[in-house]
Amino acid sequence: MSVRTLVSDEEASAEVRAVFDDIRETRGSDFINNFWRALAHDPLQLNKVWEELKEIMGPGTIDPVTKEMIYIAVSTANGCEYCIHSHTAAAKAKGMSEAQHSELISIIGMAGKTNHLVTALQVPVDDVFKAE
Repeated sequence: MSVRTLVSDEEASAEVRAVFDDIRETRGSDFINNFWRALAHDPLQLNKVWEELKEIMGPGTIDPVTKEMIYIAVSTANGCEYCIHSHTAAAKAKGMSEAQHSELISIIGMAGKTNHLVTALQVPVDDVFKAE
């Protein structure tokens, strides 16, 4: 259960409605998900997070499906059930196949395993891998 109520369209202030309208327009959907509705108690934060997310997840040098898959991997590492579900849905909507999703899960599992082993063993980083 949320620690805050979810702001409905009817309860939304003018500032919140403006962000909700931009989310709808940008995504081409009438749906405003619970994350944005929970953040709507703080219109300034809602706007800042939306603008940053819109920029980072928007057009760039990384394709949209890959961006969503990275988001899934980070959300898995951070244990964020909400983001795992929402970004898996977004990745599928943008074309991620079941085979890609299965491969992603395998990569996440392997990265977690090897990260834990390297951390437990305190393996020193090879000089050739270090950024200059």
